[in-house]
Amino acid sequence: MKYAIIIGGFLSTGLVQALAGPSPGECLEYILGSKNVPVKWINDPAYGDLTEPFNLRLQYKPIAIVIPTTNQHVQDAVVAAGKCGVKVQAKSGGHSYASFSSGGQDGSMMIDLQSFQEVTVDQNTGIATVGAGVRIGNLAQGIWDQGKRALPHGTCPGVGIGGHATHGGYGHASRNWGLSMDTIVGAEVVLADGSLVYASANQNFELYWAIRGAAESFGIITSFKFQTRNAPESVTYFQFQWSGLFKSKTDFVKTFLHIQDFATNGTVVDNRISFGIYMDGTVVSLGGAFFGSVEEFEQRVKPEFLRGVPAPVNVNVGSYSWYDYLVLVSDKDTIKEPLTGYDEHDHFFAKSVTVPEKDGLKENTFNQLWDYLSKGSPAPYFIITNLYGGPGSSINYKTEHFAAYADRDSLWVLQNYGDTENPANIDFINGINDVIIKSQPETTFGAYLNYVDPSYDAATAHKVYYGDAIYGKLLKLKQKYDPRKIFWNPQAIGA
Repeated sequence: MKYAIIIGGFLSTGLVQALAGPSPGECLEYILGSKNVPVKWINDPAYGDLTEPFNLRLQYKPIAIVIPTTNQHVQDAVVAAGKCGVKVQAKSGGHSYASFSSGGQDGSMMIDLQSFQEVTVDQNTGIATVGAGVRIGNLAQGIWDQGKRALPHGTCPGVGIGGHATHGGYGHASRNWGLSMDTIVGAEVVLADGSLVYASANQNFELYWAIRGAAESFGIITSFKFQTRNAPESVTYFQFQWSGLFKSKTDFVKTFLHIQDFATNGTVVDNRISFGIYMDGTVVSLGGAFFGSVEEFEQRVKPEFLRGVPAPVNVNVGSYSWYDYLVLVSDKDTIKEPLTGYDEHDHFFAKSVTVPEKDGLKENTFNQLWDYLSKGSPAPYFIITNLYGGPGSSINYKTEHFAAYADRDSLWVLQNYGDTENPANIDFINGINDVIIKSQPETTFGAYLNYVDPSYDAATAHKVYYGDAIYGKLLKLKQKYDPRKIFWNPQAIGA
């Protein structure tokens, strides 16, 4: 064989080039085969299912799909990619809005972590060891079953914990408990040189800081340590729904200004309350969690929530166990997800806006937004506006020195999401962002990385997701840990 000579167990980079150049695929096939690394190639019957992304609008063809069952498999695969000149990205759950878990381009190596399914809680410390291929619903189920433990996280049970927690991880417990990211106390990470290291507050702190915000640019996390907590005995769920706010500009603007005033009112709001606002051009629905009794909510919170705004057409307030609450907000019958054969997909484009707490959204912005939305959209869309800041928020309590996460000063985080079976909806979704940003030229808006927007060039993505200070620090660490940029996607650090 023309590429059968090996040095130290691997083809050297120089030798690969000198041997009349085996292709990257031939190079990978030889090295991965010599190490017995499980891998699927493009001609494998399973390739199509393994590469089908959550966002069907953005489909890429990896050169190889590694399906490791051990840390060593991951290490060998990363080294092989480096030897063969192939970029690498990990797939935890596969819900990347930009399909970056497929590489964000054709020809990358996907490392699919579906076999890393451990969920084990230390009964003395409450620390959960969690495989990087675990989906949120199975994580929540696992720690509940092992002593009624809980973590802050999102509501969609099919999302993988890897991307979710390393880019933030907001949920209705986050103003009380922090983001998923904030509960990471350690992680096993495979670096670009194939070494396996542990990152925590006491070991490899620079790496620990970087992976909480930009993990996909620094390595492959195979296992997390999360500090869980006792689940609350009960949670008060609330939902208010309006159907006429898009018919009246006055009512729309008045209602949203009041909700914003309420969210910043320290005499009523503390970190026990979290909520999000959903609207789709027809319905406005405000729902969330209150970590207090139904009686307290009805007597102290609800009257202030609804004071001076149009009466909702539907009001729902009730008490749930923590587990039943998770099922309720998942919009499913169970939070358990299949370990194989997961098959949820959409065809969409999404953007986000983070709104600084010091500015909020102005009356003129709500006026302009109503004008824009009231014209209608070419296809279905929705906007979800989540409260991050406000009095006592545990999200905003930490600073950029804690982790490589830039949204610690946000009052609101908006997700603007549209169906793109009709491509014209892409322009409509872009227009939502434009209206908000242009209405407040004095405000420096950002964006939330878990709603990653593939339309941004790398420089813009770095600016809106990290800001100059955090990105500058990340870039220096990238040069230290991955100078050859093995871990890459179109918006990765250093891209």
